[in-house]
Amino acid sequence: TPRLNTKPRKNLRLRHRHRRRRRHGRHRRRGPHPPPPRGPEEALRGAPTPARHPTPTGSSSHIDVDVATEADLRENGFRSTRRTKLVCTVGPATCGADELEALAVGGMNVARVNMCHGDREWHRGVIRAVRRLNEEKGFAVAVMMDTEGSEIHMGDLGGAAAAKAEDGEIWTFSVRSFEAPPPERTIHVNYEGFAEDVRVGDELLVDGGMARFEVVEKLGPDVKCRCTDPGLLLPRANLTFWRDGSIVRERNAMLPTISSKDWLDIDFGISEGVDFIAVSFVKSAEVINHLKSYIAARSRGSDIAVIAKIESIDSLKNLEEIIRASDGAMVARGDMGAQIPLEQVPSVQQKIVKLCRQLNKPVIVASQLLESMIEYPTPTRAEVADVSEAVRQRADALMLSGESAMGRYPEKALSVLRSVSLRIEKWWREEKRHEELELKDVSSSFSDKISEEICISAAKMANKLEVDAVFVYTNTGHMASLLSRCRPDCPIFAFTTSTSVRRRLNLQWGLIPFRLSFSDDMESNLNRTFSLLKARGMIQSGDLVIALSDMLQSIQVMNVP
Repeated sequence: TPRLNTKPRKNLRLRHRHRRRRRHGRHRRRGPHPPPPRGPEEALRGAPTPARHPTPTGSSSHIDVDVATEADLRENGFRSTRRTKLVCTVGPATCGADELEALAVGGMNVARVNMCHGDREWHRGVIRAVRRLNEEKGFAVAVMMDTEGSEIHMGDLGGAAAAKAEDGEIWTFSVRSFEAPPPERTIHVNYEGFAEDVRVGDELLVDGGMARFEVVEKLGPDVKCRCTDPGLLLPRANLTFWRDGSIVRERNAMLPTISSKDWLDIDFGISEGVDFIAVSFVKSAEVINHLKSYIAARSRGSDIAVIAKIESIDSLKNLEEIIRASDGAMVARGDMGAQIPLEQVPSVQQKIVKLCRQLNKPVIVASQLLESMIEYPTPTRAEVADVSEAVRQRADALMLSGESAMGRYPEKALSVLRSVSLRIEKWWREEKRHEELELKDVSSSFSDKISEEICISAAKMANKLEVDAVFVYTNTGHMASLLSRCRPDCPIFAFTTSTSVRRRLNLQWGLIPFRLSFSDDMESNLNRTFSLLKARGMIQSGDLVIALSDMLQSIQVMNVP
């Protein structure tokens, strides 16, 4: 029986793939006997030293690319690059400098900090450690800050890492605050109306069903519950309660999407210059528009993108307007599964992924992808199938939560996401599955419509001509995003002058973002780019590329000289 490779990336060995023949009959190889491909860490040992410090934007003799991606391109070629991006939640298991670097080498594109856990000082240290890693080691990892939201959740368990609820035990859920550790089997609930809204006989679900209780008695601010499904209780886990088979949504439905704590966290994220802010429990597009206006006013010239987390009934009711207003979306399946029937989660996930692609918004599939790897070194086959389905749906990114934040095997979990993504993407290309997805018109002007049509045409040409890569020169990242939406077979080299745009493009499918100064002279840009990339061993003479520019709205097909 085939076994899944869960070794960290430094031990990964990818099979060399022979280059196809050109139309002119020349067999394209780097030499008579190409060296076997190596993992990025091994490749880096023998590679030219990458840039360690930012180069002024005005410099025309330098190009910045993520050092792990560069190693992949140099050693294994264009087709071996992974298109699906990977997001890792940073927690106690991965907050050290060595652990963060191991994740970056292993393929982490975005580091996520979850404001539900830890204080701002701890998160500041993580964010700055990621920035330092980028500057000193040549990576391009983006940072996403995830707000807590104002839905109902438990307290921090008095400092305990977890608590186990056994069948038949009586637990107290209380809105009282405890200065000292709470009494045994007592849990603080953050929602003051909790004791008034629940009724005897209601079911209380912890973290989407990881444990289940039945309400047996109400005593003022305290609610006594009997455990009916034993499970592990984690700090600040989400709580939902059900009555007669339906989720109870009374006064808690009127809670603000962004709490007072969230606004303080958002100010913190702006001051630290995060690349993305993910908003929990979004109920309407108005919330997204309000937050984007606030960010624009507080951080002039900032490129912070707002990601809407789709995880509630309200989100699903207003799905299209929320996605249109946001800069991207996250399918938060854990909390979503606590609010809709479990059997509906797969179809809802597919609907969100498809809609995001149609509207040209990056989408992240998150929650419980490899949950068993929090404790075990190998995933279940069902988890592998789940990850495969998300890749097959062409989601932009996959996200690890507890697996990388507090799990025992964060590097192995990341390796599983990477290896499964690579295998499914390769299968997709080999089967020539160019799905005919109807892409909606997302242009707001005639000029944007021209760019959109150019990208659609370029993607079709890239597939039919079997080009090695598409080059796109973009100031804002918009044209690169339009190309990503088309999902061409080859990787997309996105060249931008902005460091923040470069990091933001790290979330989108198939994009390899470079920082490079360029002009309106397309021929000059291409000649300089070819020279710089050839010097770094990332391309070679004879490679076939398609080149686009959002400044001139042009398209060219050529071989690298």
